[in-house]
Amino acid sequence: MFFAVFLKRQKMAVTNLTKTAAKSNNDFVFNPKSQLDKDAFMKLFLKQLEMQDPTDPMDTDKMLEQTAYLGTMEMNQNMQKTLDKLSKSIDTTQQMSVVSAIGKMADTGERYLNVTDDDRSKSFDLYFGNDITSGNVLIKDKLGNIIKSFPLEAHTKGILNFEWDLTDNNGKRVPSNTYEITAEYTTPDGKKEATALGAYPIESIKFDDGKAYAKLGSSYVPFDKIKEIYKWQN
Repeated sequence: MFFAVFLKRQKMAVTNLTKTAAKSNNDFVFNPKSQLDKDAFMKLFLKQLEMQDPTDPMDTDKMLEQTAYLGTMEMNQNMQKTLDKLSKSIDTTQQMSVVSAIGKMADTGERYLNVTDDDRSKSFDLYFGNDITSGNVLIKDKLGNIIKSFPLEAHTKGILNFEWDLTDNNGKRVPSNTYEITAEYTTPDGKKEATALGAYPIESIKFDDGKAYAKLGSSYVPFDKIKEIYKWQN
């Protein structure tokens, strides 16, 4: 777009609008940030009108073109402010949505425990949504074969921690691999229930550098690692 600033009745072409200063007798129209916002543009425009050659004034088309450009700049700045407010509002809404998940069940889908040659034992948590009368913790290989089971004694509902010495039901050390962890149990009213590794109630939420983490069992898990959130059904 063409733009000109008149100084002492001489035309000076402005080739870089973002770094131009128009000088009068005792002041400068200057933008120290090297950005031509609508206010700086208006100052240059008014200075141009003030110092233009009366015998060769700016024609109407150029004036309309520059005033239209000013309107576009103002509209863009207002739109950016609106987008910034919307972004902050969305962030707040998302955080409130995450916090509202506290107390609900979260499932990471991680059913397997990884065992390596360096491991001597493995600790894991299971959540029981109802009181336990009896039952068993079942450890299965990739083929679904039960290689180890722990008996469950009567206990109130909640998160229970288990320590596995990495031996199978015959007392032999299991090979390095991944093993599925589940449990089957009976409630005081005789109802059969099941649970599995990776499904826990969300106890709390914390934010670190804008990223949400949910406390599941004994650890915090990135919220985006949760596959499903649901309400526990008794």
